[in-house]
Amino acid sequence: MNSPEEALGLVLAMGAVILFCRAFPFLFFFRDSTGEKSKAKEVFLDFVEKTVPPAAMTVLAFNALGGAFKENPRDGLLVLAASVFTALVHIWKGNALVSIFGGTALYMILARVIG
Repeated sequence: MNSPEEALGLVLAMGAVILFCRAFPFLFFFRDSTGEKSKAKEVFLDFVEKTVPPAAMTVLAFNALGGAFKENPRDGLLVLAASVFTALVHIWKGNALVSIFGGTALYMILARVIG
């Protein structure tokens, strides 16, 4: 159990992080006195738009696979099969919703039949 001082410090730290996360977009979307966005901000935002979503999805995918194999290798194989199916459907159809729903459905079917 944390002491009251530690708890207060944790609450203040979490509050600061949440405040920063809420204020962060305004720092980049704010226009200068001429009403123009700076070129550096546009370049940075273009970079973030292109790299963050695939990077976040990759981290989440490896986290899901690692956790599944760590707990039960048989369940890990089911997750791996559904992940490969999801990737193949996405390459084939190019639609994130179809591939995610298809992969989820396959995993649920495999978990019911095999698991």
